[in-house]
Amino acid sequence: MVSMDLATAVKSYQFGEHAKSELIMVSQLSMALTGFSPQERGGGKKMLLMTMETVRSELLFAHRSTGQSQFQKAVNSLNEAISLVESNQPEQAAEKIAGAISAATTSAQEAWQVLSEHGLL
Repeated sequence: MVSMDLATAVKSYQFGEHAKSELIMVSQLSMALTGFSPQERGGGKKMLLMTMETVRSELLFAHRSTGQSQFQKAVNSLNEAISLVESNQPEQAAEKIAGAISAATTSAQEAWQVLSEHGLL
């Protein structure tokens, strides 16, 4: 049984689902970068990094707002992915992003369980 108050469960569910969607998008963009021409790759990399940093900020906000450790785990995975993209390794970054997706999904699932037990979902 997951121990979480209802307010935290609502926030965690909302943040988790939102983060999961954004992380899936970032993963797809990371993989798309591998198909860019050399002339396009630099600009694509900059845009991808900006997007990743925005998602990281949102994950940090979710962690601060809820105290849920899964959001910090997602941040840690995303930090590794950012480093890999900066090192021109977007394929390997997608693997780290998958870890962030898993962490966000776990947070949302735990929150869903609490909300469901209270008849709110």
